[in-house]
Amino acid sequence: MPRARKAKKVETRRKREFTLRGNTLEQLRGMSLEQLAGILGARARRSIRRGFNNETSDFLERLAATPADKVVRTHCRDAIILPQHVGRRVAVHTGKEFKEIEIRAEMIGHYYGEFALTRRFEKHSGPGVGATRSSKFMPLK
Repeated sequence: MPRARKAKKVETRRKREFTLRGNTLEQLRGMSLEQLAGILGARARRSIRRGFNNETSDFLERLAATPADKVVRTHCRDAIILPQHVGRRVAVHTGKEFKEIEIRAEMIGHYYGEFALTRRFEKHSGPGVGATRSSKFMPLK
């Protein structure tokens, strides 16, 4: 005897609220730097406890002073992304150019350099002009 199928309600999906170790973004913004260090991973915790160098401190002050709609350019790749930076746009130097990054909540505790890659993957095609006689006749796979 076949069961009668229940009519499923179509619900709109709610966007899941961001939490970092049980804390919402607003709670993270209200924490002091020492409390935040206790939540982050070991590398970020050690960087915060040792204190920021002059370059990082200047960058963080400049980021706090500029309006939220402006892009802040920096060479400081070893600065930690803090909860106050979420929603900002930062252009990080890759060694050749500045790569613009929009800071999201999932990036908290990471470093700016992780999101501006310095190397690019180069995929080579087949042999070209000037190739040796033996490499011109590579079998097709």
